[in-house]
Amino acid sequence: MAAAAESPGPAAAPAGPRGAAEADGDGMGLTDLPGELLELILCCDVLGAADIGRVSCTCRRLREACQPRGKVWRERFRLRWPSLLKYYSHTDSVSWLEEYKARHNAGLEAQRIVASFSKRFFSEHVPCDGFSDIETLGCPSHFFEDELMCILNMEGRKGLTWKYYAKKILYFLRQQNILKNLKEYLQRPTDRQSFLEGAVLIDQYCNPLSDICLKGVQAQVDDITDKVRKVLRTKNPRHPSLASKAGEVLVSEVELQRQVLIRRTGIPISLSVLYLTIARQLGVRLEPVNFPSHFLLRWCQGKEGSTDIFDYTYIDAFGKGKQLTVKECEYLIGHHVTEEFYGVVTSKEVLQRMVGNLLNLGKRESTDQSYQLLRDSLDLYLAMYPDNVQHLMLQARLYFHLGIWPEKVLDILQHIQALDPSQHGAVGYLVQHTLEHIERRKEEVGPEVKHRSDEKHKEVCFSIGLIMKHKRYGYNCVIYGWDPACMMGHEWIRNMNVHSLPHGPHQPFYNVLVEDGSCRYAAQENLEYNSEPREIPHPDIGRYFSEFTGIHYLANTELEIRYPEDLELTRATVQKIYSSGKE
Repeated sequence: MAAAAESPGPAAAPAGPRGAAEADGDGMGLTDLPGELLELILCCDVLGAADIGRVSCTCRRLREACQPRGKVWRERFRLRWPSLLKYYSHTDSVSWLEEYKARHNAGLEAQRIVASFSKRFFSEHVPCDGFSDIETLGCPSHFFEDELMCILNMEGRKGLTWKYYAKKILYFLRQQNILKNLKEYLQRPTDRQSFLEGAVLIDQYCNPLSDICLKGVQAQVDDITDKVRKVLRTKNPRHPSLASKAGEVLVSEVELQRQVLIRRTGIPISLSVLYLTIARQLGVRLEPVNFPSHFLLRWCQGKEGSTDIFDYTYIDAFGKGKQLTVKECEYLIGHHVTEEFYGVVTSKEVLQRMVGNLLNLGKRESTDQSYQLLRDSLDLYLAMYPDNVQHLMLQARLYFHLGIWPEKVLDILQHIQALDPSQHGAVGYLVQHTLEHIERRKEEVGPEVKHRSDEKHKEVCFSIGLIMKHKRYGYNCVIYGWDPACMMGHEWIRNMNVHSLPHGPHQPFYNVLVEDGSCRYAAQENLEYNSEPREIPHPDIGRYFSEFTGIHYLANTELEIRYPEDLELTRATVQKIYSSGKE
């Protein structure tokens, strides 16, 4: 792994009595070289940290050249972890040797935690309790994150389990930091809450592993704004938005140009935030309107601050900047609404609507067994409205359904009861069953081990790690579990029409990870060997497998414990079927 390759460590003694820096006879030694040339040699990328440590112990001249705050250790740090230099200023007085040691140790700690996750949380789809280890790290979080990124960026098809858990840990760490930033944002005065920044925070929280930052998004907005100015400069050099004090531009003069600022795909609220931000940078004072079913912007044609809804022109950013009257707004949604829906809303209310859209999308998700989007949007909503009983109850029920964080479920339920005693019936039901779940976890024994030699398993033809194809639906998949007969309930068997199969439920069934990201339970008669095995791009592949050989997957340690005889059978099967010598 990245951190374990070398360590500065204690320096070794010189190899001989004269020391490595001295020269024989009248020749020039290393210490006789000019300082700049000496530094250049010591900064060479073929030297490791241990080499520098040993060199610095040979004589005073080299010890001074390799001093902790000097160029040599800074270059060693840069060569090893280039992405970390952004955390330092050129004016900082930094002991690069100490930073190198701290980053090295953080890497070892990250590797230890990642390695422990598979054993501790293999049976849980969403590892939760283990994150408490990460919350009390004894090293800078950016060092820890950097090591996780090194793991994720490892080349090749190996280390799949390490990458799987490194990704989950990094996801958690970044979300915690983003949530902290969001709460700080919400504490600011309203006039300091940028609509764009709020939208970026929401995007970051739902996509914590993506390279999304306010600075980068703002740069894109600035670029679009500059392009708009160029168009205006070509069409009308005297356009008011080109004045040095664009903020003082008369709104009517700018809007009369009917210049569409941006044409991009997206949902109305996202485009509206972007449209509003660019318009304000051009000096056009637009305001957000929380119109039902279709988010709008408005621009005042009358006296500033007017309460008369007919003094405003309403703008549909999703409709390519179309300007609407009050009556046309009602035509847009097909019914009449009261005046309150034409009023301006705050940045927090805009974010609430964004998160509400995500909540609705998360509720409709069907392929994601962890309901990640729903969990993320609930976190965001409750960060803004921590005492909302309806969403607290939804969060408690979701965690209960997933079987995760039972202790946190109890805390949420206690909070709900304090806020609204009328919820005691639902709260009591969930408390009772959550306590039962906690007790069952305490009584759990080791994992079930399935041996091929057992008589009841003699009909199982396929093994863990094989790439298969579904005969009827044609999807590619990999086997990660099997049962000698269908173990699903009667309702599932009836809904899936299993009895229509020639062998019905009385045949082996396989747990498979499908290339579309879903997990399925397939009958043996419906599966066949894949003549062209390929990697299965499933988000949970690393939970079960450590490596893809090019033809089949190798079970990780935890899966192999549960199916101890499958690995050899898989290898034998592969040798027999794929005789082209790929493996």
